[in-house]
Amino acid sequence: MSRIGKKPVPLPKGVTAAVQDRTVIITGPKGELVRTIHADLTAAIEDNAVVVRRPSDQSRHKALHGLTRTLIANMVDGVTKGFVKQLEIQGVGYKAEVKPFGVQLTVGLSHPVQYHAPKGIKISVDNNVLVKIEGIDKELVGQVTAELRNVRPPEPYKGKGIRYVGEQVRRKAGKTAQAATK
Repeated sequence: MSRIGKKPVPLPKGVTAAVQDRTVIITGPKGELVRTIHADLTAAIEDNAVVVRRPSDQSRHKALHGLTRTLIANMVDGVTKGFVKQLEIQGVGYKAEVKPFGVQLTVGLSHPVQYHAPKGIKISVDNNVLVKIEGIDKELVGQVTAELRNVRPPEPYKGKGIRYVGEQVRRKAGKTAQAATK
């Protein structure tokens, strides 16, 4: 058995789950998430927990077993607590502004970049440089954060750009440092 896959996903108070064919529906205080699981796997609700089973011990089934269980656990966490990721913007004149459609980034390009947030994502900005992305779907929160970071990834010479909070950017020496070593 997969060590992760064989663990049942407990449902906290206030969270309900339903399994219809291959679709798992998790409903909680923050909303509802729906996911279709792989055709080879089965999910069931037993003793107020979601249990995932696989048909054989093939390595492919073992991998899918653990993955599916983790995806369902993330759904349960999302509808109870939600997920948050943060980005920080560094650079002179670089800033972010919340707009009705999402966020507008001014990051040294010839034009401001408008990012339209998908449904279910809340974007907030603190001090024009700290962007906070919140939502109940872990996958979607991570995808939006990665797309915003890709607008202007941090560059290695001055460190300007958009980075995850706490991300260490590897810095390079510029041309002056090279000339001094010759």
